[in-house]
Amino acid sequence: MHAVIIYEFGSADVLRPGEFPEPAPRPGWVPVKLHASALNWHDILVRQGRYATPLPHIIGADGAGVRVDTGEPVVVLPSLNWGEHDDAPGADWEILGDRTPGTYAELVSVPADCVAPKPVGLSWAEAAALPLVGLTTYRALFVRGRLRSGESMLVIGAGGGIATMAIALAVAAGTAITVTSSSQDTIEHAVSAGAQGGVLHSHADWPDQARAMSPDNAGFDLVLDPVGRWSESVRALRPGGRLVVLGANAAQTAAMDIRGFYFGQFDLLGTTMGSSRDFAGLLDMMDRCAVRPPVIDREFPLDQAAQAHEYLENGRTFGKCVLTHT
Repeated sequence: MHAVIIYEFGSADVLRPGEFPEPAPRPGWVPVKLHASALNWHDILVRQGRYATPLPHIIGADGAGVRVDTGEPVVVLPSLNWGEHDDAPGADWEILGDRTPGTYAELVSVPADCVAPKPVGLSWAEAAALPLVGLTTYRALFVRGRLRSGESMLVIGAGGGIATMAIALAVAAGTAITVTSSSQDTIEHAVSAGAQGGVLHSHADWPDQARAMSPDNAGFDLVLDPVGRWSESVRALRPGGRLVVLGANAAQTAAMDIRGFYFGQFDLLGTTMGSSRDFAGLLDMMDRCAVRPPVIDREFPLDQAAQAHEYLENGRTFGKCVLTHT
């Protein structure tokens, strides 16, 4: 089958179109002929060699296409072997594309419980962009973050897939959302998508500026930090607020004021992608509520995966980059 393959780890130019063996039949697994796949920052980390990935390999976590055995249009859930407990994944959990061949290909094979019907009304590109970012954001906001209608939320970094999905879910849930960004243009994009406003986190006092935009200037009920700026993000919380963290692109470590943290009665919540049960919750919310589709920044042909990675790494996207397969 045709695919984009890595034979070594490194920069975007290690992504090379070529031929790769089709996935072998496995009991309980189903093949999907892909129409589109979506990029995630996680793909870049896999490409760089962060996850003990076997070589040669096909990366890619997100995809949408047609289930070969039934002809059903489906989206692929990239959370493999989550396990029986909802609070955290089991020891065998992995993200599709880490070690199991992923979605930058004509075909992908996944466990049968890792496909779901393609949501009505979504294009192939939008459907491919939904699973990882949608599931991750849904779990962060509602399962781990306990976000409720009428609360306020701040999202750190407005341009990525997590932030754009957070805006869509928050608006549908009746939650007020504010954002931060290093770009005023990105903040304006976020406002047009439903955010109430934003601040530039390139300013040293941005947590104070953000608090000034919260209800009664008291701080936010929830801060979603997908980049790792904990010590700053916590300053934007109200007393008793929740800080939900799910990324470390900006920083790998954080220095926290421990006394201020426990006197503030804050919750610090780590989260990742979720289970098939979380995914069912996301799809149910999309059916019940007027959730906007994932924002697509740009589409590339599959064979231009290297150019797509370079574009994503440039850091000026608003929404998702998608690879089209047909």
